[in-house]
Amino acid sequence: MGGSPDDKDFLNEDDREDAPREDEGRAGEESSTDSAAESVVDAADHDSSLVTRHSSLPLAVCLVSGGMDSCVTAAVAREENAALAFLHVSYGQRTERRERRAFDELADHYGVARRLATSVEHLARIGGSSLTDPAVPVAEANLSPREVPTSYVPFRNAHLLAIATSWAEVVGARRVYIGAVAEDSSGYPDCRPEFYEAFQRVVDVGTRPETRIEIRTPVIGLRKSEIVRRGLGLGAPLHLTWSCYQSETLACGRCDSCALRLRAFREAGLEDPAPYA
Repeated sequence: MGGSPDDKDFLNEDDREDAPREDEGRAGEESSTDSAAESVVDAADHDSSLVTRHSSLPLAVCLVSGGMDSCVTAAVAREENAALAFLHVSYGQRTERRERRAFDELADHYGVARRLATSVEHLARIGGSSLTDPAVPVAEANLSPREVPTSYVPFRNAHLLAIATSWAEVVGARRVYIGAVAEDSSGYPDCRPEFYEAFQRVVDVGTRPETRIEIRTPVIGLRKSEIVRRGLGLGAPLHLTWSCYQSETLACGRCDSCALRLRAFREAGLEDPAPYA
C-alpha cells in the first residue's frame, strides 16, 4: 500500500448529498507525504472538512492495496453495491509509493470519489517482517511453505479491518470488502476464513447497537488463477495493479507475491501485464 497524504483533506458529506454516484464521478489527485496522517479525497470538487453525515446512498467500504486480489475484490464490490468508498492503508512497506500509485489509478478507473488513505506506519517500527524491516531480506519464492513466511506482517489485517470498520460506521456503509486469499497463497494466519469469522464477531460486539457492518471476503477461497479469470470476466484493470514485495519499478519476479502472480496468469492462459526485470 502507498504513502501517507496530508491530514487537511477531508470530505464533507453535507456538501456531497446531491453528488453523483462514484462511477459517474471524476477522480482527482492527492498529494502524498511521509507523515502518518489521514485524508479523504473528494475527487469531484476537493472539499476539505470532516466527514459529518452518513451518505444517502447504499455504500460499501473496500480495502484496496493496489494489488491483484484487492483489484478483483473491488470489481466484485462494484457489482454488488450502489456506491463504493475506497480505503488504502500503508504500513511502512518497501513498495508503499508504488502501491499507492496503483490505488490512485484503480480509484480513478472506477470513478470512486470517496477515498481514504491513511497509515499504520508503527507496524514498520514494530518490525518482524521482511516487508517492513530493511534488515530482513525478502525471501526467494517458496510456493509450498511449511511455516509462516518472513513477509508476514504480524496481525496486519486486524489493523486494516479496524480502520475500515471505523470509517464504515461513520459513513453508514453496510459492508467492508477485503481481498484476503487463503487458497494458493503464502500462508498468512490473518488470511484464514476463521480469522474473518472471528473479526466479524468483534465488529458486531464493538460497534453501536444499530450498526450493521458485514465483512466480505469474495476471493478468499479462490486460487490465484481463478482470481485472474474472475477479474477478466468483470473487466477488472489488472494492468494497473502492483504485486511485487521489493521493487517499485520493475517487478523482481522472485518474491512469493511475484511468483504466485506469474503462476496465476500462466495457469489462466494469459500474459501478465506487469513489467518484470
